[in-house]
Amino acid sequence: MRYVFVMGGVVSGLGKGIVSASIGMLLKSSGFKVNHIKIDPYLNIDSGTMRPAEHGETFVTADGGEIDQDLGNYERFLNQDFSKENNITSGKIYKKIIEDERAFKYGGRDVEMIPDVPNEVKRRFYKLEKGYDFVVVEVGGTTGDIENLPFLYAAREVGREREAMYVMVSFVPCLQNVGELKTKPTQHAVSELRSAGIVPDVLITRSETGLDKPRRETLAKRCFLDDEAIFDDPDCDSIYKVPLILEKQGLMRRIRKHFKIKKHPTDLKAWKNIVRKMEGAKKKVKIALVGKYIRYGKGNHKDVYVSVLEALKHAAIANNIRLEVEAIDSNDFKVEDLKQYQGIVAPQGWGSRGVEGIIKAIKFARENKIPYLGLCFGMQMAVVEIARDLVKLEEANSIEVNSETKYPVVHLMPEQEEYLKKHQYGGTIRLGNWPCKIKKGTLLEKIYGKNEVQERHRHRYEVNNEYREALEKVGVVFSGTSPDGKLVEAIELKDQPFFMGTQFHPEYKSRPLDPHPIFVEFMRAIINK
Repeated sequence: MRYVFVMGGVVSGLGKGIVSASIGMLLKSSGFKVNHIKIDPYLNIDSGTMRPAEHGETFVTADGGEIDQDLGNYERFLNQDFSKENNITSGKIYKKIIEDERAFKYGGRDVEMIPDVPNEVKRRFYKLEKGYDFVVVEVGGTTGDIENLPFLYAAREVGREREAMYVMVSFVPCLQNVGELKTKPTQHAVSELRSAGIVPDVLITRSETGLDKPRRETLAKRCFLDDEAIFDDPDCDSIYKVPLILEKQGLMRRIRKHFKIKKHPTDLKAWKNIVRKMEGAKKKVKIALVGKYIRYGKGNHKDVYVSVLEALKHAAIANNIRLEVEAIDSNDFKVEDLKQYQGIVAPQGWGSRGVEGIIKAIKFARENKIPYLGLCFGMQMAVVEIARDLVKLEEANSIEVNSETKYPVVHLMPEQEEYLKKHQYGGTIRLGNWPCKIKKGTLLEKIYGKNEVQERHRHRYEVNNEYREALEKVGVVFSGTSPDGKLVEAIELKDQPFFMGTQFHPEYKSRPLDPHPIFVEFMRAIINK
């Protein structure tokens, strides 16, 4: 079994996940079977209870795992599903070790950080090997973080027990006041990695401008690397270009040389075609993404709605469209500003903040017949807006937003009420794949061409069935439900070019090579209008 470990230096948020996904995609394009693992050193069991404005998007797997967004990139780049087992957190590791100690599985000896934590990490690695040629492991955070050390020790030991390659992704900043790239932070990061017993085989530099020859030579000398072991991954206008950039520099050639692989040429025709279509598109479409997690501190947060943004890009490529998406903070915007957009999307969300802004945007889309797509919370708020304006229930709301609302058109299921009473928040919401039965003659049926599909979920609140009849009378079509008809999965509005809300998250299943049909149809409706 062969392992490729990807670690980061200097700062977090460099794009290790994109590099890891690119390596996995290049290996798969070379004919290998590839599995991915994402390590998150935090003490949470998973990312499900983290604030999205700080942590970024939580991605959901088919089996209900709530995981860092990088796993979504793995699925998108490799066009394959992964499991919640593909995510390892410090919380999972320590919880299992303590449970085993309490069950006397260590036979009475003292349980220690070394070797017991690395051993448990390796056990999880090796469990995921079966049926694969390569396992690509991304270690979250940066080298030098104290919480990373047990995972680096485990990675080092894997190199003694399996074939392994170590890839360091590190930031090379450019100081504008001197107009010069600085390699010293990367030198220190590589030194920190060596102190953990790992000597990198490959260094991938990240920068805004691209690495120049003098800095490459400096890094080669000071980091004890061959020149051909250094690859440059500068900022570019699309993450889907990264595999092509790295392959052009010979990354797969380096990987084959390291593992002594003689055959397995890399076929990137399909991927190059995606990039070619993306670059060649001329017709421009401008979409507003109205969400509540747009701003964090002084900056606009770009990591919260990653899956939605990527799904829109996939649909744009499929329709030969040059896409421009503008994120609008639902807490502070003017409704008239929405006139410049050809489509409006309301993505996922939690709580009461910024809700009225989302509802205003939905009303504007409905009244002006602008194609609208509401995802999870965006569907629930569409139900609230329609109940207020068309059913004339002016105080209608979700009990998540107002627990005392007179007309709870969105409410909690009984089992969810029990979880909340017991303060059981983590892992208790409706997660992963659930079936959706599709109503005949609807737009949803036209999109899927099926009468039942499986889609991924991440929510706690549901449309209140007591109001379904009243909503149907004003034109709402409940085009998707659970097979027993008790849960609303999708809604449509009659006499609109495109007005759809889904309780599920179609964005989680969209890939560049396989765009989700709901997003494709949404984009097509914009073009036709």
